[in-house]
Amino acid sequence: MRILIVEDEKKLAQSILDYLKKEESLECDMAFTYQEAFRRILDFEYDCIILDITLPDGNGLHILSQLKEDKQNTGVLIVSARNSLENKIEGLDLGADDYITKPFHLTELNARLKSILRRRNFNGNTVIHFDSITIRVNEHLVYVNDQLLNLTPKEYSLLMYFVSNKERVVSKESLIDHFWDSDYDQSASNDLIYAHVKNLRHKIMEKGGKDYIRTVYGIGYKLSDQ
Repeated sequence: MRILIVEDEKKLAQSILDYLKKEESLECDMAFTYQEAFRRILDFEYDCIILDITLPDGNGLHILSQLKEDKQNTGVLIVSARNSLENKIEGLDLGADDYITKPFHLTELNARLKSILRRRNFNGNTVIHFDSITIRVNEHLVYVNDQLLNLTPKEYSLLMYFVSNKERVVSKESLIDHFWDSDYDQSASNDLIYAHVKNLRHKIMEKGGKDYIRTVYGIGYKLSDQ
């Protein structure tokens, strides 16, 4: 899962990023201005955006409006120092998934973020089943045939991404956008994807699972139980 943190308070943005990486192993980017956030959204596909309304060069709600006009399936959690009912209603009417007011605890922000991701990707379920695979989302635990898998944070994130896009072809470019920084060399990123997917396949099959992650040559991968 890849998250964009749009927040002009740099210390707060860094605190959110550090917390989400440590607690949830999420890939996170930061944008401190309206223009920077807009460029990020054009360049990358995000699962959720933590969006401050008040930015030094624009209104965060305009970013939300653009997302919805482009019909992007990106979750949005609005963060703002404003506590007025009007701003909350405006954001939700524009299509935001939730709203949190500063100051807040990082644990609460994380809980709201996870709720958005579950609703959007897994219909709100905290336990996900895919053939012989069972994922306990809140605990970050994965079982194959009731046997616990020992996954790295990157392997777990890849599996979650594949499960949320099951039976769809996922391009290598999409995986790079989601799990590696933009300054990674393209060939190096492809090598990393291949290595992580290979390891994930091996661990699943080692526990008696099928070879669910199919290679679609020249394009990417598809998770399928067929």
